[in-house]
Amino acid sequence: MSATEPLRRTPLYDLHVARGGRMVDFAGYEMPVRYSPGPVAEHQHTRQAASIFDVSHMGVVELAGADVAAHLEALVPSAITTLAPGRSRYTMLTTPSGGVIDDLMVTAVDEERLSLVVNASRKEVDTAHLRAGLPAGVTVVPRPDLALVALQGPAAVSVLSGQGPGVAGLVFMQAGRARVAGVDVGLTRSGYTGEDGYELSVPADAVAGLVAALLDEPEVELAGLAARDSLRLEAGLCLYGHDLDEATTPAEAGLGWAIPKRRREDARFPGAPTILAQLAEGPDRHRVGLVPLGRKPLRDGAPLLQRAGHGGATVGTVTSGGFGPTFGGPIAMGYVATGSHAVGTELAADVRGTLVDCRVVDLPFVPHRYVRGA
Repeated sequence: MSATEPLRRTPLYDLHVARGGRMVDFAGYEMPVRYSPGPVAEHQHTRQAASIFDVSHMGVVELAGADVAAHLEALVPSAITTLAPGRSRYTMLTTPSGGVIDDLMVTAVDEERLSLVVNASRKEVDTAHLRAGLPAGVTVVPRPDLALVALQGPAAVSVLSGQGPGVAGLVFMQAGRARVAGVDVGLTRSGYTGEDGYELSVPADAVAGLVAALLDEPEVELAGLAARDSLRLEAGLCLYGHDLDEATTPAEAGLGWAIPKRRREDARFPGAPTILAQLAEGPDRHRVGLVPLGRKPLRDGAPLLQRAGHGGATVGTVTSGGFGPTFGGPIAMGYVATGSHAVGTELAADVRGTLVDCRVVDLPFVPHRYVRGA
């Protein structure tokens, strides 16, 4: 988006303003970063009950046509042809050199239709990439007429079951349709907070009424971008533009789990030679969790140094940092060179000229609470 273009607004903009949302520019949209009493309270409420997040700035793109799954599979390293109707899967669009164009969710609607949820900052890039890479028989249709909201937290299932019976039977990464607060919606049992919950695809002209109905439930409150970020950071989940970009491969990002054996063997996806070599031999750098040894936080972009003598060589960079309310202190993720990535390795981050000692730790910082079923 050009700096001269006005910021876009989601269909929930008026509701955010009416309920005291502090609006900021995020990926070209006016989005609520927080409400009162603030992001720590919103974070904790999500962990304890349920919160609604407006994620309508993200894009929904529908693909349709014969053999659509096979055609999309040629552009991503994950298995799409084995994705049964009513199931979702995390994957990535990759470049010929193995970088990540975007990470996204794919849901199989039926044998000839897929629904994709892509990142806000990459909507136009992804749409152009898909149209260029898919055959003429596959249609690529963005759906700006749909709004997206995420209901996240341990009370999400009881709240949504009260508004739309039948949703409790879904398990993590399963999709379906339901009538919620009188509105026909598509939903998946998923989210990006590490908590149980749902993402709902709602007609844009009906989403404000649906959200208002959910907010009438005593367990539900609104939450903004800051709480969503601290939750996904505690869950050890990547944020595109920080922890993922076109210069970063799935192997470096620790996303090899999204590339199954069959795709590794057939090696027919963009960037396969680079990605598969890194998976087999190990990449030169690795995404890791980081915890400061004191209370000073680590900030995005801070160089990571070998700690010995507080004057070691630069071995990496912090890509996401902040305070983890559930963890109880500052946490971060970053990329470090092979040899400095082992759990327990002590490093120093150069935070605006001050060296902050830190340690490499396992991810996630807080265990996921997805409901996976039997």
